[in-house]
Amino acid sequence: MAKITAEVRELYAKRILPYAELVKKSLEKEKSLLELIEKDTAGVAYKKLLLSDEMIYVATLYMMMNSLSLRILQVKNNDALNDARKALYKAIIYLEEIVTNIVDVPYGEIEDKVLQIANTPLDKRYYHTRKLGLAIQMLIDAFGDNSKWKWSFVELEGRFIVVAKNMLDMKKAIKDFFDPRSADYDNTVYYLRLINTLLQKSAAAYRDRYELSTRRIDDIRMAINFLLAQRRLAVAMGKVDEGEEIKKKAMVWKEKMDADHKQGLSK
Repeated sequence: MAKITAEVRELYAKRILPYAELVKKSLEKEKSLLELIEKDTAGVAYKKLLLSDEMIYVATLYMMMNSLSLRILQVKNNDALNDARKALYKAIIYLEEIVTNIVDVPYGEIEDKVLQIANTPLDKRYYHTRKLGLAIQMLIDAFGDNSKWKWSFVELEGRFIVVAKNMLDMKKAIKDFFDPRSADYDNTVYYLRLINTLLQKSAAAYRDRYELSTRRIDDIRMAINFLLAQRRLAVAMGKVDEGEEIKKKAMVWKEKMDADHKQGLSK
């Protein structure tokens, strides 16, 4: 790698300054919103949706700083990428505070949470979900395949899909899913298909993390929870046979978990 000259560093510092200023403004906006929530809890869920959106924006600004670093300095800006990672975690946490972080749950148990954002149209929830998912994928790509955060991203993506699923008014969504005349039909179909795909992806990712990295029981248990959530969704969408196949897979994984746990205790 060529030596980075003072002139090149100065150029980089100058080029990222506008992005740094935008980050500063966004973080000040976040602070103001949090102070407002402390004083007035009215509409707190909508304010946290705004906070989540703001953190996605902050993450993209940090990733732009990294892109400029690659272009000008020809090296990654790991500090900027780490700040982007933290911002995306915050984006997810704000959503968790609205609709919980429970993976496999009957809709009735979180309906009161979801109804807090009843006035947020489906298309905006779907857009927010895709935007957050894209930002996470951009971050993973920016870090690269050999990143030390490789297995940590399993959790980041898993927590993302949980809030993406829980933000959906499932009662209305299933009704609209079976009604092509509904104004929300297309977005509902796309949203449910996306959730189904992501649940399957996270189940496999947690299983891989268990097998290839941690060997922690909570990882395989989380993988099973994602499968059960996928099964619940499949049944709600009328895919009974698919639901049964997922149930069988979950049972096989549980048997594997129990056997591994028993073997571990016997050592």
